[in-house]
Amino acid sequence: MQAPPRAVGIEAGDWNWKVVRAFCWQRFGVALGRSSCLKYLHRLGFVVRRPKKRLLKADEAKREVFVREYAALRVVAQLTGAKLFFVDEAHFYADADLRGKWVLKGAPALVESTSPRWGEKASDYSAVCLETGEVEYLPLKGNSCADTSVAFLAHLRARHPQPLIVIWDNAPAHAGAPLREYLATPDLRLRLVRLPAYSPDFNADEHIWGWIRAEVTANTCFGTATHVRAHVDPFLAGLATRAEEVTRRCHTVLQTKADALDAVDEATTILTSARSRAHADGDSTVALV
Repeated sequence: MQAPPRAVGIEAGDWNWKVVRAFCWQRFGVALGRSSCLKYLHRLGFVVRRPKKRLLKADEAKREVFVREYAALRVVAQLTGAKLFFVDEAHFYADADLRGKWVLKGAPALVESTSPRWGEKASDYSAVCLETGEVEYLPLKGNSCADTSVAFLAHLRARHPQPLIVIWDNAPAHAGAPLREYLATPDLRLRLVRLPAYSPDFNADEHIWGWIRAEVTANTCFGTATHVRAHVDPFLAGLATRAEEVTRRCHTVLQTKADALDAVDEATTILTSARSRAHADGDSTVALV
């Protein structure tokens, strides 16, 4: 049961009571019914849980290095008065986002759907600051690209006057000539930091999107992108009054690991090195963060 069914010669993607029954018949020559299979599974300590992906391409060594860098960045932010934002974008489709739901025993679990086309969706950028619980968002028209990423960074820059440190993933929309040109803006006071590859669990903003899917779009077919946005945007706007809950919900394994580190010495080294390079290059942005 702790390995795929194919490991014991049964062609099935995952375990369920029918696969357990097939295994018992194949191995022991015993025919069990549904209730007996489930009973024995519970007796052996097995429970049903919704799995999470274990990303095999993630480099653990690079992830651990990033934990130290992030711990240092938090200290740098405190010393320089900068704000740290985690940024990502997400799409909410007009068709039903199917989740487990409560139904009366014996009744089918059905969700009504008008079968909207796959491209019918509402998309947004968002950013979350774990230190303050602030959430910023910007509706996205079409697909994300370097230009839309610049638009969101400019939106973030306009709403927060202090220095900004933006942490996001390595998506293609987070690179390109428009971004390089924007980052060359004089006195921008904005630094981009990339997460390690295949590390969505490090991005606190992922929890904002999961929160919306659980409380807004779950088991609901909105039919059109307009109706999706009519529900998603008010939820995002309402997070302005839920800062404490945002901070609690968006805490990730990255923060847990960073909390255990003493990053003061490392941050001081980064600051000293950055300021030395800044004075040598005449770059006020580098000197800042």
